[in-house]
Amino acid sequence: MRPLDNKSRWIALYVLCTGMLMIVLDATVVNVALPSIQDELGFTSSSLAWVVNAYMIAFGGLLLLAGRLGDLIGRRTIFLAGLAIFTIASLLCGIAQTQWMLVGARFLQGVGGAMTSAVILGMIVTMFPEPREQAKAIGVYAFVASAGGSVGLLAGGVLTESINWHWIFFINLPIGIATAVWALRLLEHDRGIGFRQGADIPGATLITASLMLGVYAIVSPASGPQHAARAPWLGGLALVLFVAFLVREATARSPLIPLRIFRSRNISGANVIQALSVAGMFGMFFLGSLYLQRVLGYDALEIGLAFVPVTIVMGVLSIRYSERLVMRFGARRTLIPGLALIMAGLIVFMFAPVNGSYVVHVLPVMILLGTGAGLAFPALMNLAMSGTSGEDAGLASGLINTTAQVGGALGLAVLAVFAASRSDSVLAGGQSSEAAALTSGYHLAFGIGAVLLAVCIVVGLAVMRPQPAPSLDTSSETEERKVLVSV
Repeated sequence: MRPLDNKSRWIALYVLCTGMLMIVLDATVVNVALPSIQDELGFTSSSLAWVVNAYMIAFGGLLLLAGRLGDLIGRRTIFLAGLAIFTIASLLCGIAQTQWMLVGARFLQGVGGAMTSAVILGMIVTMFPEPREQAKAIGVYAFVASAGGSVGLLAGGVLTESINWHWIFFINLPIGIATAVWALRLLEHDRGIGFRQGADIPGATLITASLMLGVYAIVSPASGPQHAARAPWLGGLALVLFVAFLVREATARSPLIPLRIFRSRNISGANVIQALSVAGMFGMFFLGSLYLQRVLGYDALEIGLAFVPVTIVMGVLSIRYSERLVMRFGARRTLIPGLALIMAGLIVFMFAPVNGSYVVHVLPVMILLGTGAGLAFPALMNLAMSGTSGEDAGLASGLINTTAQVGGALGLAVLAVFAASRSDSVLAGGQSSEAAALTSGYHLAFGIGAVLLAVCIVVGLAVMRPQPAPSLDTSSETEERKVLVSV
């Protein structure tokens, strides 16, 4: 991309993050509207899961391919194409009057979401090559990418209760159109590195099929016994395809994913930490919402409001302070305390009782999680993009997004299974009420999440290499403040 002036770069960042927020919101905004969707369109309990699964399968399966296509044919082109597909799919979701129309439109949303989000981080690191500005920009992006889930819970509750579930999709139309208009004005056309030596169609086919089958195997057990029975076979086939993909990439003249990218310990370690930490966090959001609903009796709007402190604390740290900490102490030294705070939040949640109080038992968890995520995820994004050449930026961006999506799906599936098994076991003992049994299951899931974060800390200490903290340059901060005031 050709360089933009300073003001235009920061405005372009906010445009890209608006597109990312719209994508992230749709991953969770649907959750609180599922009962209304079920009542109107007649979904069964098992088929209702496909309103969520269809989106996750397309999104998780296509992220890597979309990221690499951004490198090859231009990230701006892929971003705008994905934005158009996502916006049109949102309209189709909103007007859906049948089950299959809604599920199909949700799959199409996932395609557009993957194309849009896969290239954003690569565009950001290209627009902000100076270390301090890049850390600040990545902090803004990380806040949007990680806090959007809690915002989605609140937005879904407000729209569903005040209007109807159709508007959780219609609201994307003006946002998508406005984002596209501003993107066309601000984002310079980048040609990409081209298909000079081929596009590695076999590699693209193998990894896309592997990821889609893998995500399907992860999420399908929630849809009923017949789907659960097929999950191991599909998971095995996904693994075989993934091994074939690695063989292909090691021998191809122009691979879809050059395996050299994994020589960087920071990139490899960052993706492992991303998958495990998102697994713990995503499971907490989902199961924490169930605890508030099924144990404490919160409605959809109250659940959304309960998660607001996470968003506020995470936003303040990510946008205002994360780049200062990364610049002062380095990304790894900022990452480790953040992961420890997330782990502490999950441990505290393990002790939330049946008759818990929000202020005493839930709010401290939200503050710990928000603080930890506000420190950890911006630093993690910096590490995930460190050491990448310009031609691989889209690949690294798609890779870190893919590990987040697959990690979230896997974490939710595993934690939900363990929570349900523990609850059923407690109920079978006949000594506890349903609320106590559910709470016991949630406690186990939060404990497993804490263990995952402990593994993340070990990986961060053993694998990640500390980076020297760049010297602080206050002139860029002063310039950025001028831009924010003028905007």
